[in-house]
Amino acid sequence: MINAPEIVLEEEKHMNEQDESVDSALCRGCGERSLHTFIDLGLFPLCQTYIERHQLDNMEPFYPLHAYVCNRCFLVQLPEYVAPQNIFTEYAYFSSHSDSWLQHVRASADALTKRFNLGSTSQVIEAASNDGYFLQYFMEKGIPVIGVEPAVNVAQVAIGKGIPTVSKFFCVETARRLRDEGKQADLMLAVNVLDHVPDINDFVSGLKLLLKPNGVVVVEFPHLCKLIEGNQFDTIYHDRFSYLSFTAVEEIFLRQGLFPFDVEELPTHGGSLRIYACHRSAGVKPPTEQVARLRAKEEAWGVKTMDYYASFRKQVEDTKRNLLECLVRLKRERQTIVGYGVPAKGNVLLNYCGIRTDFLDYLVDRSPYKQGKHTPGTRIPIHSPETIRDSRPNYVLILPWNIKEEIMDQLAYIREWGGKFVVPVPTVQVYE
Repeated sequence: MINAPEIVLEEEKHMNEQDESVDSALCRGCGERSLHTFIDLGLFPLCQTYIERHQLDNMEPFYPLHAYVCNRCFLVQLPEYVAPQNIFTEYAYFSSHSDSWLQHVRASADALTKRFNLGSTSQVIEAASNDGYFLQYFMEKGIPVIGVEPAVNVAQVAIGKGIPTVSKFFCVETARRLRDEGKQADLMLAVNVLDHVPDINDFVSGLKLLLKPNGVVVVEFPHLCKLIEGNQFDTIYHDRFSYLSFTAVEEIFLRQGLFPFDVEELPTHGGSLRIYACHRSAGVKPPTEQVARLRAKEEAWGVKTMDYYASFRKQVEDTKRNLLECLVRLKRERQTIVGYGVPAKGNVLLNYCGIRTDFLDYLVDRSPYKQGKHTPGTRIPIHSPETIRDSRPNYVLILPWNIKEEIMDQLAYIREWGGKFVVPVPTVQVYE
């Protein structure tokens, strides 16, 4: 029999072996052998791969969901466990299905058009343009647009709206082809995609290549510091290869010849950044006060120290226990519980917490693409939102917690029968 001290020693030995294997990997950002564990959530299915009814008896592949942080450039990253072609060729996420997101991008299109004096002779190009959700608002203004979207099923929706769309992964090669065809951008957009590319340096180099000499690149992405502060562990999944601070992104942009001259902190997706950049060599625009302010804030938070990343695991484990305790209590009280929304983050939370039909009777989603299918891993059936009115559940678990106000407004009618909402992140809360 092995006594307790020997078990501890064995665990420490295993951790040391893990550290050695981590150190042998190269950082995606700076190329150094400098990676250390940020969070290891275990094995997961691909969170955007929904299961057809005839596939329910088939096995699914599961992959590690183990994120690392670089102790040199502080880029948090997920190894390329799955090739992007296996994730994005057919994709389940359509940006136009969120009303609040459409309001955000409509307002953004208005502001960007005014700030950079865009008009009929300008060119707006978006990398990962999805279903044309953003470009449609520039097109309404008579501004020429081009989308680049790798998911064929999603690109076809944009094309159906009359938005010119190239169905390719955005990279240096794609940028070069467009440039050779005479296409370059006055405004180059990359919204919620920078974190989804495995070769982030190649992607940023492509942005620079396709940018006119006086053009501007605008990128948006969820802010790593908000992920840590808000306990947003469910936003770590296989099609997000990087988790980005301003500190890490600024270094990558400067390395590729782009100069971030302005930055905004946004409330979207639980807290995001919008960075404005121009060619580093072409009469660099003076940086705004916001750049220095955010750089100083991140340094004060400890972004450049490994201690900053060390406590994340405990708060994640606490959230899992608290959510399961809440659901177990409700089920023991014979309450009916369903879930609203099946985003990628929702599938991460369901799989990490082991929530299946023993807790949730079903899920609903506004996307017709997901309706009639089942969730990856947990195999919970997905219906249309109208099912909630028919079955009158006691509780609705909101998985897209970042738009909880929008969802609670949509489902305000559940209060007619005393229904309540459960929001799992950043802490478990019940709303009447």
